[in-house]
Amino acid sequence: MPEVTLSAPSQYVAGVVLLTVVTIEFGGWFLTTVARGRVPMTEFQRAFARAGHAHAGVLVTLGLVCLVLADATGLTGALGWLARLGVPAAAVLVSAGFFLSSLGRDVHRPNRLIALVWLGALALAGGVVTLGTGLLAA
Repeated sequence: MPEVTLSAPSQYVAGVVLLTVVTIEFGGWFLTTVARGRVPMTEFQRAFARAGHAHAGVLVTLGLVCLVLADATGLTGALGWLARLGVPAAAVLVSAGFFLSSLGRDVHRPNRLIALVWLGALALAGGVVTLGTGLLAA
């Protein structure tokens, strides 16, 4: 099996991304308190909390995979950083959008911070399109 060596930028981003897993764990613990009825939430808020937690976990995992793939492309400069940071940025923006747009008491619809979800979708698209085309061109 070939040895995988990360570039210095990818290694740094991977370290930071792995440290964010603790916040995802905290979100999971919080969801257990919600499930036990210890935190009063509307059905809408519960759905958004689950969506924020799920998106964070999936996108952080995908972001780590993308770091290895970004190094395989040879992309440098802004495109290299977009390929490395697009998915991890999406993990932060999308999950924050779900959580922050549903904050408050007796909330039944998202507030303006739902825009973070769409910014995260743009970051995700930019990252994976850059990475995918970089891999095809490599």
